[in-house]
Amino acid sequence: MSKKVLIVDDLEINRDMLEMILGDTYDILQAGQGSEALSLVDAYHEDIVTILLDLIMPKMDGYAVLQELEKKGYIGKIPVLIISSETSSAAERRCFEYGVSDFIHKPFDAGLVKKRVDNIVELFLYKSELEIKVKKQTEMISKQYRMLQKQAERLKESNVRIIEILGTVVEGRDLESGEHIQRVKGFTKILARQVKENYPEYGLDDGMVDMISEASVLHDVGKISIPDDILLKPGRLTKEEFEIMKTHTILGSEILKSITGAWDEIYGNLSYDICRHHHERYDGKGYPDGLAGDEIPISAQIVSIADVYDALVSVRVYKDARSKDEAFRMIMEGECGTFSPKLLNCFQKSKDAFEKLADENR
Repeated sequence: MSKKVLIVDDLEINRDMLEMILGDTYDILQAGQGSEALSLVDAYHEDIVTILLDLIMPKMDGYAVLQELEKKGYIGKIPVLIISSETSSAAERRCFEYGVSDFIHKPFDAGLVKKRVDNIVELFLYKSELEIKVKKQTEMISKQYRMLQKQAERLKESNVRIIEILGTVVEGRDLESGEHIQRVKGFTKILARQVKENYPEYGLDDGMVDMISEASVLHDVGKISIPDDILLKPGRLTKEEFEIMKTHTILGSEILKSITGAWDEIYGNLSYDICRHHHERYDGKGYPDGLAGDEIPISAQIVSIADVYDALVSVRVYKDARSKDEAFRMIMEGECGTFSPKLLNCFQKSKDAFEKLADENR
């Protein structure tokens, strides 16, 4: 970069004096009038490190030059130093409002002019170098961010694919369970959205709502380890058989815990919590761990209501489907176990959406 200083003054003697002061350090451009100065700025703006501008000039004075520099976007990119016999504070204030870097009164001291120009140029070059570095760093960060976004998208696709595969395994064992988990996924999304809107303290956003609904597909994955004579029994289970069926929560969570390095930690934790704890109850009377209150992860609490509702309104080999109104009443009145008052409030507000989805999947 050639360091050029543009001197703008209608008096040639003033221009020559300034060139004598600065010529050993900088390449000097001279302009005797405003229009000539603007043409030189247009031609050499990439190399000009400062402009020394007189205010009192014929035809186009220094203020008019400042106006044009501002219009062209040069103010702020090229430092302007005013050297003028104008001594009023109003003139200085007006110049600084345009964004000039410094103001020197005539007659000027040669040493002072040289020092101020050097300081301004040094600061300008440092600022320019810093801006270039920041631009490069910003571009690099943007590139890295785009790469991370792509990696996150691929990881999400991998997470969803793993969930779909495991869900398909359950469907292969028991068609009833396969249809059930898809309906529960829909009910889960409805309820999770309502929780997000009503109770921000749970920290749910749109992304988390989607992940909870996707992970809900795995709530019964442990049933792949339940013996056929119990899982596929065409009737109500005995007490002993039901105790074995209850172990699907532990068996499923152990299966999910064994999957390492294949999916995102958040998906893994959500899936584990939902699988293990979707049969817990708010009063601590659920299974397998007897968790109570908000010891139960919010994801599992949401899936728990979705799971119970679908079980009530669906036909099973051991029972007929309940009506939607009856299912709603039974959950609200605690006939299917105790649920969080906050979750029940969200369930109540989601009643119409639940019923619409139930009708669509009947």
